[in-house]
Amino acid sequence: MPNANAADHAGRLPRVLCLTMNPSMDLATDTARVVPTHKLRCGEGLHDAGGGGINVARVITRLGGVCETLCPAGGPTGHWLESRMAQEGLKNTTIPIAEETRVSFTVHERETGDEYRFVLPGPQLAENEWQACLNHLVNLPRFPDFLIASGSLPPGVPSDFYARLARMCRERGARLVLDASGPSVAAALAEGVYLWKPNLKELGEQTGQSLASPGEGLVAARSVVKQGQVEVVALTMGHQGAALFTREGEWSAPPLSIPVASAVGAGDSFVGGLVWGLQQGLPLHEAFAWGVAAGSAALMSVTTGLSRREDAQSLHSQVRLVFLPATSGN
Repeated sequence: MPNANAADHAGRLPRVLCLTMNPSMDLATDTARVVPTHKLRCGEGLHDAGGGGINVARVITRLGGVCETLCPAGGPTGHWLESRMAQEGLKNTTIPIAEETRVSFTVHERETGDEYRFVLPGPQLAENEWQACLNHLVNLPRFPDFLIASGSLPPGVPSDFYARLARMCRERGARLVLDASGPSVAAALAEGVYLWKPNLKELGEQTGQSLASPGEGLVAARSVVKQGQVEVVALTMGHQGAALFTREGEWSAPPLSIPVASAVGAGDSFVGGLVWGLQQGLPLHEAFAWGVAAGSAALMSVTTGLSRREDAQSLHSQVRLVFLPATSGN
């Protein structure tokens, strides 16, 4: 595992900043069965700092990487979030907001193994609050080499917010890694993005297609890269594996043979593993393999937690990549 003690070499590593515009307190528990009306007796509640970029940062840190986080937060939940991130050793900058940071809630049904995920929209951000996030980035003495923008936009934030980030990164020679869905993605892709990580549903929404199979997803991802909107598409397909697309060709990774307990955090863990690999200077396809390992590791636990370092290391040796060079028809 290269540069496992990356913190000792922070000065020589590319700088990574993970932006989370809609952070949350993630609460998870379990119950025998989810039914209406009745009181549901639950197991122990587990609390974690959450939201896309925060989750990505937690995985990078667990793998031994170095990163910073930026998020708006407010109210008692926001104060808890700041404290929890500090406990985990994350270097965070908080932009204070008037409304309270949201709570997300996941319930695991023991009898069936099903998961129920309740996701609130988040606080309403005023213009001066979301603009303060952009101003913080503009005024950084050293702009990050990789800016990770992950997760939903809360109410009040304009749909071109990620597009503004894309322009900012282009002007400063930085690489934007985007993991989001909805209209904000289309605007960002129109500006140009280094790496976009959709799943099949998100890819279908952006291309206006109903992608019923991985094969259709592969064709759609190739078209996005060919159009020049993004340099790299990292497509995750759940139990059907993952694929990486560039103008030079594509790599596919079949799913690993592991027990799947929960899908919570798998996508964020994938991004965290991939970005960690890029920070270590690995070739893109090798970083992709670490993304597959970390994303798969997150599937093995039923908690709000993410990929653990030891699980990702163990699974990495099982990842098998198949390369297909680009052709004039791709």
